[in-house]
Amino acid sequence: AGDGPAPPPRAGLVLAGREAQLAAERGRLVHRLLQSLPDIVPDQRRDIGRRFLEAMATGEAWPAAERDALLDRTLDVLSHPDFAPVFAPGSRAEVEIAGRIGGAMLSGRIDRLAVADDRVLIVDYKTNRPAPTSVADAPHEYVMQLALYRAVLRRLYPSRPVEAAILWTDRPALMEIPSVLLDLAEMQAAAVPAGAQGLPAPRDGLPP
Repeated sequence: AGDGPAPPPRAGLVLAGREAQLAAERGRLVHRLLQSLPDIVPDQRRDIGRRFLEAMATGEAWPAAERDALLDRTLDVLSHPDFAPVFAPGSRAEVEIAGRIGGAMLSGRIDRLAVADDRVLIVDYKTNRPAPTSVADAPHEYVMQLALYRAVLRRLYPSRPVEAAILWTDRPALMEIPSVLLDLAEMQAAAVPAGAQGLPAPRDGLPP
């Protein structure tokens, strides 16, 4: 209360907003690199990735050292043997998907889809910092997102198991989501009333 001028914004709030912007931008850059670089021969990826970041990551927030660190993390993901199935020949980036789950419509985009003879693998990239180390700490909306994608793809590939995982780029690590958690999330989605729109499908960086 009082008639004096309003106090200036607290520094913590300003920093929080700026950090959120940087996290969102970092997520978009990582997505673009992971979308494009797998199709480039390995010995050319660093040069192409560096040129991309020099053009797209500009300003005081992106000195050369920060760009190089982001590129190093991305290249570590692409070269990690644990992630080979994600980027195997025939895998695809940014796959549009749509379908009905219960009474609601789903429309989204899968970050990486790998279809093999023995299984289908859905992968979503997340740049949370720090990245969760256990499935129990993975945000529920992320699990819901993958469960919805899996529900649609199981109809397209009825003879193959459909698995889902989150690729945390900060560590990096591939976190497979257990089927029981995906089943529970799908049951929740199936309970949405008819006519509902916009089932949860958060994009990386929004939230970060």
